Amino acid sequence: MKLHASLKIDNRNYAKGTEISWFKIYPFFMFHMLIFGGSGFFMAYAAKGAPVAFLYAHGGFAIVVYTIFYLAIFGRDEVKWMFINGGLGIIGIYSQISWILALFGKKIGDYPLYVHVIPFLYFVLYTFLLRHALLDITKSRQDERMKQRVEYGYVGGSLLFYLASYALT
Repeated sequence: MKLHASLKIDNRNYAKGTEISWFKIYPFFMFHMLIFGGSGFFMAYAAKGAPVAFLYAHGGFAIVVYTIFYLAIFGRDEVKWMFINGGLGIIGIYSQISWILALFGKKIGDYPLYVHVIPFLYFVLYTFLLRHALLDITKSRQDERMKQRVEYGYVGGSLLFYLASYALT
């Protein structure tokens, strides 16, 4: 993967345009986002939820920082499409959050709309990272035919998962 801005990883500086291994990016960010996204999810949907101002400060700060890293790693155009696809995928996100809440005996309608903003944004960031991880792990980013197959598989797998989770709620 080629960096779109200079970045420091493990006390080593990488210049803009440097090719780096997917292994330097995805394991760290996927684990890190799982922890922060999970904490944001549990704070938003806990029986006695965190104050909304704290939820927005905690989650908002993390989302801004992740977005800055995404711009450095993936570039402006990819991040723009992340938000476009996030907006288009609101039904998928809604079904996934509904399914996850159902695991805890809760419903998405139990919470006001503004509580869902942080968990929804984490979902957008995480699925964006997942798609890019699949492209880099399969080494299909530079091979258009393979890239198209991986992307179709990603979309098909996502739709199957969304439909299954929707059916389960």
